[in-house]
Amino acid sequence: MTAKFRKNLLLLLAAAAVGLSLYNGQLARRTLAARPLGRFIHLRGTKLHFLEAGNGQPLLLLHGNGASAEDFTTSGIFGRAAARYRVLAFDRPGFGMSPRPAGRPWTAAAQADVIDAAVAKLGIGRYMVVGHSWGAAVALEMARRHRRSVAGVVVVAGYHYPSPRLALAISALPAVPLLGTVLRHALLPSLVRLNWHWAMKQIFHPATVAMPFAAMTRGLASRPSQLRSISAESFLMLVSALFPNRRYADIAVPVGIIAGAGDQLFDAKAEAVRLQSEISHSLVEIVLDAGHMVHQSNPQVILAMIDKVAALANIGDMAKQPARTT
Repeated sequence: MTAKFRKNLLLLLAAAAVGLSLYNGQLARRTLAARPLGRFIHLRGTKLHFLEAGNGQPLLLLHGNGASAEDFTTSGIFGRAAARYRVLAFDRPGFGMSPRPAGRPWTAAAQADVIDAAVAKLGIGRYMVVGHSWGAAVALEMARRHRRSVAGVVVVAGYHYPSPRLALAISALPAVPLLGTVLRHALLPSLVRLNWHWAMKQIFHPATVAMPFAAMTRGLASRPSQLRSISAESFLMLVSALFPNRRYADIAVPVGIIAGAGDQLFDAKAEAVRLQSEISHSLVEIVLDAGHMVHQSNPQVILAMIDKVAALANIGDMAKQPARTT
């Protein structure tokens, strides 16, 4: 191989990478333009996008890694919960229309603080929160760090006690500087789109893939900016696995714990049972014939758990009120 040939090959590869980057950027802009626009709230050098509907007790919905607020609209949870609650479904930082500014680690605790500050800015003093997958970690951090604000929590398919896995390390590669930039902008978007059907089967198994979710999320999850956030959260989970320090016994609010018995990503049932043993005011439900996307496959279970936790939270709030004197 001559030096001239190598030079031409490198130029060809660079041109292909630039072309793919431009194409993927165009697809990303089209995807965002097609999304329903909710509301934005600006704070702490960033902004959060959220969808809102209904009246009553405030209920926050936090999606998992790679998804967006529409995870809860396509499942029907957003609309059905809005019949009884004031529902706010957030795009967590780095997903959907919420940016993830560089230069700070967007840990579960950091996201918990930003979302709680956003809710306070909206004039909401006390709320319930539902979190799926990585969103479950954020929801539990909100219960730990903002005890006066959180009335109750429902966690769905949460990986509460992560262990070191090769898959986490591989998933974190796109977060690596320079190499990750090339991967995210040129190669990974196409690979994500090509392998989308396989990925959906894995996270939904043993249930049927919910096509509204699969169709809506495909374009969002293959955006370079969202791939950066996905890989960053995989890296944070790997760090948490290598240096475990999570404790949940100090959570004093009611917690509903839901897991799919057929979850292929990790042993969600064992995670749920272990979490229940650590939190005294908790309920657990293992859903048969459901996988990691249990909220998509069986949304009525999540809605029923929300009502149970809300009832327990209201009883607890009443017990804390001073007795009336006559």
